[in-house]
Amino acid sequence: MGYKTLCFGFSCILFAYCVYSPLPENIEEPWRVRLADTLIKMTSLLATLFENIGLMKYEGLFSIIAKMHFTKPVSDENITVIDTNFSDIPVRLYLPRRKSERQRPAVIFIHGGAFVSGSCKVSAYDDLNRWTANKLNAVVVGIDYRLAPQYPFPAALEDCIFVIKFFLQDKVLAEYGVDATRICIMGDSSGGTLAATVVQLLQNDPEYKDRIKAQALIYPGLQLIDTLLPSHREYKHGPILSREMLIKLVCLYVSEDKALLQAALRNEHMPEGSRHLFKFVNWSDFLPEKFKKNHVYTEPILGKLNGSYPALVDSRMSPSLASDSQLQSLPLTYIVTCEHDLIRDDGLMYVTRLRNVGVQVTHDHIEKGIHGAMSFTRAPVFLQLGLRMRDRYISWLEENL
Repeated sequence: MGYKTLCFGFSCILFAYCVYSPLPENIEEPWRVRLADTLIKMTSLLATLFENIGLMKYEGLFSIIAKMHFTKPVSDENITVIDTNFSDIPVRLYLPRRKSERQRPAVIFIHGGAFVSGSCKVSAYDDLNRWTANKLNAVVVGIDYRLAPQYPFPAALEDCIFVIKFFLQDKVLAEYGVDATRICIMGDSSGGTLAATVVQLLQNDPEYKDRIKAQALIYPGLQLIDTLLPSHREYKHGPILSREMLIKLVCLYVSEDKALLQAALRNEHMPEGSRHLFKFVNWSDFLPEKFKKNHVYTEPILGKLNGSYPALVDSRMSPSLASDSQLQSLPLTYIVTCEHDLIRDDGLMYVTRLRNVGVQVTHDHIEKGIHGAMSFTRAPVFLQLGLRMRDRYISWLEENL
């Protein structure tokens, strides 16, 4: 009885601490955001506790919770939903049932989850892809790529590239009635990282150049080389995405070495000889003035981390490291950034760089928005903001695909 009382008391204290953590003043739907933020903070704290006592690894709890929200491939009167494989890689297909006088567009969806959790089968993503297929009369392909740390970089990327190249075959497009000139690759959060990288690689591959009409990057994370951008400092504790939690999870895509994690938290993880890469993410050059505020750019400290991590200097891991010549061939682009988001500045700088080289970019900045809003469209947290963001994204697709 005493043990149960102690656990209950500890849970109450923990919940109260999370609930009364400060939120930005102008945030939209503050109590619903507070609930979501509390649930995530409690998950992170429990994950840390479980790892410290040897019960499971930190990322394990996030994976378990994500799996609780997996959905079955349920078809309805408008959409046929199928779980299948493209070779050995699982995908979920959404195939409209109503007739079309011309070939359909297609959207290839890459889910978020910091590379370690999530699936296109998660309920919020299933809703999004079902809605996309229905509204656009489009074929939607969700990719269930391999997850870290069991499958580190570049496993997730390789799976996405394989699925997309498989789908782009003429015989496959013909099978699903897809117009080869109307294909969009979309990803949110770390899925946005993968989407941005895939599009860069395909557009600079002569065999696939111009096969992708558009890309949509929803609050994407686009670099791992500087972990002290202004948004990293302003939203160190969230809401939703805290700096420590994000770095813990994303580092697992590179390595399970704790030394890398600790160095990244201090922003001292980049190797000697990488200074030239920082010109691509120098926020004093690429961040709009209103977001710089009173922050001062400081040169990175290099070479303090022992060990070799090639992924840290690889543009396939951090698509912001692509050169201007690589970026200028990119297709029509839609980028969403949110004001109260730890990785907001990644997207803002990418918008600047793409526009500087002549890429046509639609930038949708959500002034009162938070990271992951489009994932909060089901119980226990339902955000009207998430639905509005979804509808704006769908409207862009309707106009541009």
